[in-house]
Amino acid sequence: VQLQEYGGATVQAGGSLRLTCLGSHAPHCMAWLRQIPGREREAVATIHTSGGPTYSSDDIKGRFTISRDNDRNSMYLQMNSLKPEDSAMYFCAAKWFGRCSVNTNEEGYQYWGKGTQVTVAS
Repeated sequence: VQLQEYGGATVQAGGSLRLTCLGSHAPHCMAWLRQIPGREREAVATIHTSGGPTYSSDDIKGRFTISRDNDRNSMYLQMNSLKPEDSAMYFCAAKWFGRCSVNTNEEGYQYWGKGTQVTVAS
């Protein structure tokens, strides 16, 4: 499975972006993670083909929406009310089996994209 992210850009605080992850296939569990330089990568949101999404915090849940289109092997992250602290490299990851949650170890993801940079200017 190959994954490719699209949609990263530089936006002003308060703005919106929609990230897309396009895959050669759509494994059951797909996730968005992000990494700020010098910090550990963190899960942002996950979505399963048959289950509901999970988000890393209430703040993220209130501003971001994860979705997927299995017919198009795609996953999306709609990000609204962006803050400077949302600036990071955003990665798409996926796996066929295992628990699908932001609380699972990222080592369980079998497939990764190369990332797309999101920069939020204050």
